[in-house]
Amino acid sequence: MLTLDDFDYNLPEELIAQTPIEKRDASKMLVLNHQTGEYQDQHFYNILDYLNPGDAVVMNNTKVLPARLYGVKANTKAHMEVLLLNNTAGDEWEVLMKPARKAPVGTVIDFGDGKLQCTVTQELEHGGRMVKFTYDGIFMEILEQLGEMPLPPYIKEKLADPDRYQTVYAKEEGSAAAPTAGLHWTKELLKQAQAKGIKLIYLTLHVGLGTFRPVSTNNLDEHKMHSEFYRLTPEAAAALNDVRAKGGKIVATGTTSIRTLETIGTKFNGEIRPDSGWTDIFIKPGYKWRVVDEFITNFHLPKSTLVMLVASFTGRENILNAYQHAIEQNYRFFSFGDAMFIK
Repeated sequence: MLTLDDFDYNLPEELIAQTPIEKRDASKMLVLNHQTGEYQDQHFYNILDYLNPGDAVVMNNTKVLPARLYGVKANTKAHMEVLLLNNTAGDEWEVLMKPARKAPVGTVIDFGDGKLQCTVTQELEHGGRMVKFTYDGIFMEILEQLGEMPLPPYIKEKLADPDRYQTVYAKEEGSAAAPTAGLHWTKELLKQAQAKGIKLIYLTLHVGLGTFRPVSTNNLDEHKMHSEFYRLTPEAAAALNDVRAKGGKIVATGTTSIRTLETIGTKFNGEIRPDSGWTDIFIKPGYKWRVVDEFITNFHLPKSTLVMLVASFTGRENILNAYQHAIEQNYRFFSFGDAMFIK
């Protein structure tokens, strides 16, 4: 049985990309054949060479909220950091809070001149809290003024242009992190894809706490994934079924698109239907893939559920061999890093 340690690898810290590359599609791209384990070095602007007319490229159109807020406790003025995760109802949100031990139920946090406050209503595990916001005005406009883009903890540099942590097709606000495989697409490249006869299909999955939570148990069967909201519209489902019926491939952009499509495929015995809800699917070796034929992804953290997801498609040895090649060739890793195309 595979354990957490089976998905570890040694990554030199200097290969963790701190800033986006100047041109989105100029990233390197490692093309991996999931059956043979063979790989070749390319660039993302060559992606269309691997796609055929009639194929579908599926993309997650979620938009990252400026979800990191800095405030002070109303009674002591102690500094607090709040990361918005899920809008559960009205003005109630699930958040990550630091330092969480100083935020029991009833704590009031002020985020600047009384414009925005939140009250802790429930304590959750791993530093999570439920809070209720009070404000004067329109919440999203206030968030745009006071919030920061929630870059992952391994990125130490400030982001000069916040739009570089959004995909060019970001539309539906609600994510605590970007679907980073999509950062490589440019509007020009998407137009070229359409001109080639490739279908562009959008779904939504709001990236939540699962992105930030490490696997804490060596027995993978004991790990519980956090739930994330997803939606596949009737129009998108119909387009995907049309592609399938005509023999085209379904090519997912990123693990969030994979999670949505495979959640639906698992729920409906391989069928693609319009659907929305919350998914806590954990795709790891042994999982039977039902919808996705090929996919684009980035290079993921050691011991992460995302490495396990990719390994369930490629086999553990194939992906770890490819990662070792990428390290030797100085590929850039993680959110602002280079891409893989797995066929």
